Amino acid sequence: MTVNVFAVPIFFICFRECLETSIIVSVLLAFLKQSVGGEDDKETYKRLLKQVWIGVGLGLTICICIGAGMIGAFYSLGKDVFSKTEDIWEGSFSLIAAIIISIMGAALLRVNKLQEKWRVKLMQALDKKDAIATSGLMSRFKLWSEKHVMFILPFITVLREGLEAVVYIGGVSLGLPASSFPLAVICGLAAGCVVGYIIYRGGNTTSLQIFLIISTGFLYLVAAGLFSKAVWAFEIHAWNNIIGGDAAEVGSGPGSYDIHKSVWHVNCCNAELNGGGGWGIFNAILGWQNSATIGSVVSYNVYWLVVIICFCSMTYMERYGNLGVFTPLTTCFGLRKKTVPEKPSSIENELMPSNGDDKTATPVVSSI
Repeated sequence: MTVNVFAVPIFFICFRECLETSIIVSVLLAFLKQSVGGEDDKETYKRLLKQVWIGVGLGLTICICIGAGMIGAFYSLGKDVFSKTEDIWEGSFSLIAAIIISIMGAALLRVNKLQEKWRVKLMQALDKKDAIATSGLMSRFKLWSEKHVMFILPFITVLREGLEAVVYIGGVSLGLPASSFPLAVICGLAAGCVVGYIIYRGGNTTSLQIFLIISTGFLYLVAAGLFSKAVWAFEIHAWNNIIGGDAAEVGSGPGSYDIHKSVWHVNCCNAELNGGGGWGIFNAILGWQNSATIGSVVSYNVYWLVVIICFCSMTYMERYGNLGVFTPLTTCFGLRKKTVPEKPSSIENELMPSNGDDKTATPVVSSI
């Protein structure tokens, strides 16, 4: 009787997809509240807060439209025509999200040290209307992305997680009655939102530095899992093409993975079957796979190696100013901006407190 009113697999799918979205959105909201949520920056805070919710709303709207199209095509054609490309778009969105989270994580970690400087940068980025109108295509895109930085990450995250939930629910729901969907979906989404709200409230009551360290470390764990999942998705897509079907349909046993590229495989703990349960949540947050491939394991370690090198490089440049022959390369990739004396803008004059003697001010090397 329970399965007729509450489908447990549907609950876990909705919970795990909503959980990852809630974590990222709650971290962004708590960051905005602590960094630009004061009385002096009310206008900036409102504009950035609006960006976050527009990103969430637009991503959700597009997800609903695409999901409705998928469901309509499924029932009209009698087969899931999207399953053949499911791993491709899942891997692509995971890769994009991992890159965005990685770049933003490094920036968030430095906010407490350069909080006033970041307030100025955010306000200046929001006021770059004239520069966007007169710049080239690449420059305009860069300026637009800087101006709408708080829109991009929620939009990509909601879109990716929402589409993933639609595809998973479509596959799991084949043998379940329609009456078991509503309650499971509502409970799953509500549980994910509650966890996100708890993180948001915790971020508001914690000191900014502690919050930034914990949240950034957690975001990098999510990004590492996404990067590994992206590589795994591309590899499983290639394996599906070889066997001529969906490997997930054969369960966790022989034929569900490529033994030539396998690092480990366990027949339990499958995040893809029946909603995944707790392992599905583990997969959504940290990228767990019960059947790891060489590519997914190597990519996970390579990701952390690159992150470590980048942070070591930024620390070195703060202390010593350059990396010798590697300085032009780090400047090119945005790890370090050229230190050119600039005249303070009107916004900086209004927001930045005066120290009395400009000659004693300590120069700050600008990095991510």
